[in-house]
Amino acid sequence: MTDVAPIRKQLTVEAPAERAFRVFTAQMTTWWPKQHHIGTSPLQTCVVEPKVDGRWYEVREDGSQCDWGKVLAWDPPRRLVLAWQLGVDFKFDPNLVTEVEVVFTSLGPTRTRVDFEHRNLDRMGPNAKTILSALDVGWVLSLDSYTAAAAR
Repeated sequence: MTDVAPIRKQLTVEAPAERAFRVFTAQMTTWWPKQHHIGTSPLQTCVVEPKVDGRWYEVREDGSQCDWGKVLAWDPPRRLVLAWQLGVDFKFDPNLVTEVEVVFTSLGPTRTRVDFEHRNLDRMGPNAKTILSALDVGWVLSLDSYTAAAAR
């Protein structure tokens, strides 16, 4: 396998840790870019079931659903680890597990540092490096939108 560096981001949101965690998980639809979906019908909702082994999936406007992954660690409001199970073709692969870890650290009553890491990308196989820049750009767009949503 090729060694592929993880995608790491650190941001500060103008919200207490509890709100930052809630917006990232329970209110993902408020910040997830609508164009980032994997179905033929437009994205309606992003769902993260609030428990270990909970599903992480999209619901499309036509009512159909598609898994993105599952919850590996659930520790509100401190930490979340999601299995990203989309391959380089952005199709769900139940045998693939890359990890998205998000750690929320309170910086006081109204600010939270968010440490983000998408790792184990080498598990995507020989084409993992080709998808790396697209994932990085996608996460930058998504996390910028998340930062704004958490501050509202």
